[in-house]
Amino acid sequence: MTELYEQQRAMRAMRKAAMQRGVIAILDIGTSKIGCLVLRFDGQDKVREGDGIGSLAGQSGFRVIGAATTRSRGVRFGEIDAMQETERAIRTAVQAAQKMANLRVDHVIASFSGAGPRSYGVAGEVEVEGSAVTENDIARVMASCDVPDFGEGREVLHAQPVNFALDHRSGLSDPRGQVGKRLAVDMHLLTVDSDTVRNAAYCIKRCDLELAGLASSSYAAGLSSLVEDEQELGAACIDMGGGATGVSIFMKKHMIFADGVRLGGDHVTSDISKGLQVPLAIAERIKTFYGGVVATGMDDREMIEIGGDSGDWEKDRRRVSRSELIGIMRPRVEEILEEVRARLDAAGFDHLPSQQIVLTGGASQIPGLDGLAPRILGQQVRIGRPLRVQGLPQAATGAAFASAVGLSLFAACPQDEWWDFDIPAESYPAKSLRWAVKWFKDNW
Repeated sequence: MTELYEQQRAMRAMRKAAMQRGVIAILDIGTSKIGCLVLRFDGQDKVREGDGIGSLAGQSGFRVIGAATTRSRGVRFGEIDAMQETERAIRTAVQAAQKMANLRVDHVIASFSGAGPRSYGVAGEVEVEGSAVTENDIARVMASCDVPDFGEGREVLHAQPVNFALDHRSGLSDPRGQVGKRLAVDMHLLTVDSDTVRNAAYCIKRCDLELAGLASSSYAAGLSSLVEDEQELGAACIDMGGGATGVSIFMKKHMIFADGVRLGGDHVTSDISKGLQVPLAIAERIKTFYGGVVATGMDDREMIEIGGDSGDWEKDRRRVSRSELIGIMRPRVEEILEEVRARLDAAGFDHLPSQQIVLTGGASQIPGLDGLAPRILGQQVRIGRPLRVQGLPQAATGAAFASAVGLSLFAACPQDEWWDFDIPAESYPAKSLRWAVKWFKDNW
């Protein structure tokens, strides 16, 4: 525990140093693509009112000066599978983004999906030392939390205080400077498989880059795709990627739950490839141009040229109806959505005051998904695009870039986390475990 805490502190210090120099890179390591953005922070890029840019993106004062994406290699289910291939893909993306920005970048903040995320809600309480709450009191109350024993081979990726209570007043976001006697905190811990984190960190190091922060893709996607009201009142963000689908729930502007499903758009492509007996590249093209999940009478008559160059003339001249293609795609998309529904039920999403669900990520672009998803997930579903941030090329504004844009916002205005405070090293308890949802009911 202490070792990771120190690592996170070191990364935070590195992020601050990079911000002072004014340039940092964002790296989104996905199963189907690796995206890199180069951000410039110089305080000159404050947003003009009425630019149609989200408030968070406006306050952060950064501009995207380089962007590149490359096909991902060596990543399965959002986790690194073949180190050398992933290293090559990362180098390609970073070099292309540096070339566009016309400068060299040393520090990166990275996000990844997969890694078996698990959420815990923990709570702590202490007496305030003076009359008003100080930074030291906040460090002490966080150290007093009953941290669960989450087992071997797991590490804490995010540890955020989501609610403070001072005496009888709950729902405080920052109690510093307020007068009171007893301070309590509710914290959300997100743990992930430590090997996945180490592999990502090691791969970035091999690319001669310094790691200045790590975040979960589900968290980053939620930051960029949920509008302010949704983050405040409660909403779930479903980030449908190529190899994994991330689930995150936000409340009071904090992530309070995250999980993942090891299924994504690549599984739909693979089903098309097997069902039509065509190579994956052709299956991907057919999915992109003709795919869908809701069939109408028209689709029986709309024929799709499969094409191909297998050398078998008959096979290459085949045509299938669009409804046949939908018949292959729909069961897999339904399976992904049903798995997501199960994760939301386990988190107690029903108990939130608002039931808004936002779908984002590259696989959320499948036509007809906005009609199918409400049947499985509940009525309030919308397809979300990430916030517009300054300087982002048009090609990088789609839902597939939700994590990369969210990671930029995370870099610019990180929320307080455990390691931002000097917590005494001797107080790392490991006692009880309480579910994240328990305190929705108690506090809100």
